[in-house]
Amino acid sequence: MKFYNSYSKKLEEFTVENNTVRMYNCGPTVYDYAHLGNFRSFLFADLLRRYLEFKGYEVKQVMNFTDVGHMTQDDLEPSREGSNQDKMALAAQRTGITDPRELADKYIDCFMEDSKTLNVLEPWQRPRASDHVQEMVEIIEKLIANGNAYEVDGFVYFDQSSFPEYGKLSGNTVEDLVEGKRVEVDARKKNATDFALWKCDDKHIMKWPSPWSTGFPGWHIECSAMAMKYLGETLDIHTGGEDNIFPHHEAEIAQSECATHKTFARYWLHARHLLVDGGKMSKSKGNFFTVRELLDKGYSGSEIRYALISTHYRQNMNFTTGVTDGDYSQLQKIEALEEAKTNIRRIKDFLAAMEQIEKDDNTNIDDLATKTLGNFAAAMDDDLNISGGLSALYQFIREVNKLRDQEQLGREDAARAIETIKKLDGVLGVLCDEEQQVPEEILQLVKERDEARLNKNFPRADEIRDTLTEMGYVLEDSPKGTICKKI
Repeated sequence: MKFYNSYSKKLEEFTVENNTVRMYNCGPTVYDYAHLGNFRSFLFADLLRRYLEFKGYEVKQVMNFTDVGHMTQDDLEPSREGSNQDKMALAAQRTGITDPRELADKYIDCFMEDSKTLNVLEPWQRPRASDHVQEMVEIIEKLIANGNAYEVDGFVYFDQSSFPEYGKLSGNTVEDLVEGKRVEVDARKKNATDFALWKCDDKHIMKWPSPWSTGFPGWHIECSAMAMKYLGETLDIHTGGEDNIFPHHEAEIAQSECATHKTFARYWLHARHLLVDGGKMSKSKGNFFTVRELLDKGYSGSEIRYALISTHYRQNMNFTTGVTDGDYSQLQKIEALEEAKTNIRRIKDFLAAMEQIEKDDNTNIDDLATKTLGNFAAAMDDDLNISGGLSALYQFIREVNKLRDQEQLGREDAARAIETIKKLDGVLGVLCDEEQQVPEEILQLVKERDEARLNKNFPRADEIRDTLTEMGYVLEDSPKGTICKKI
């Protein structure tokens, strides 16, 4: 199994001690709803975790909530008017929720609901940054004692010049950053590229006591503290979106390794951007989508999940909408989601067909199932080659369907086919119980139709079928009862 390590810039064989993978995923800043670009990164982490478990590893997965200290710009960026503000403070102004804990709770609940909709497995730990300030203070104290950080006027900065490896992850050199005016000029800093570990601002919405001032932590120190508390001083895998590479992950490496004198993370994996019609999502453009907005447009969580994982994580993914005039308010369809809908229906139809097979066995698909699982693993072993993994799944469906059409498939074969698909979906996570997806009011209509047919009230049964069709559901009568599917 090989993964592309963003730190070494090459594919590397994945190795781990004691069959346990310690994985940290940068989680959401809980000041608003997470958008689809955020969830592409989170679903990549979920797919990775599921595949590692498929391979037999125990995965200790930690994904944090950032609820303090994340500014609208980093202190390594040139300032813009009004940009040096905390995202939580801006959200408090926008929502009228002045209690930062209540605000964070609101959006954490929303994130958890969206994650459940997308069938994201619950991580081993979900720490909140605001609950781990003491751990951050302790790391900062170590950095000061080691000569890697310094205090000025209640602020504490990391001394970038004390870590020669700075820039190796991102490829940014100090000279390029300074010459390109990428960094903010701050008279308190020894070097222009030093970043804040602790900040002092009386106007800040959240503050804690520290040896240096009543203030709040910098964004980067938060993840180092939470990752090392739960996973130890060296992680096996650290993931995030490519926009986390610099400055966030670059800073994490510098401060963590200077505090412990150990490698912080052995493998760095980053998901690339989700684009809409070739451009970045933007609220000003109207092409900024949340999970909830797509649900309102009639797409399911399974379809959204399928679409977001179906492109290799190191490739930009593009949602094509067909909108040409920039007016996304009337958006009807997104091509990738329509394709996901078709593909999920294909898998579910296959499973439904397998469940209806009643004849005795006269062939055996054990070899075909074993070959399919092997082909799937071979593809996913290659840096999570999802395209190859899906290809193995659909090739299996084609070959089994061919046997079914030739009436060469029996009950045990059908059971093995269902088992194989469910093993693959243990990694993909795009199938869930059909009945759970159908609203209660629809199920009641299905039940009423079944009763009408039983009582030979066929006009009423036909009327209910037509009503369900108008509501977006189709019925299939099978020997095992009525199957209700969303169109």
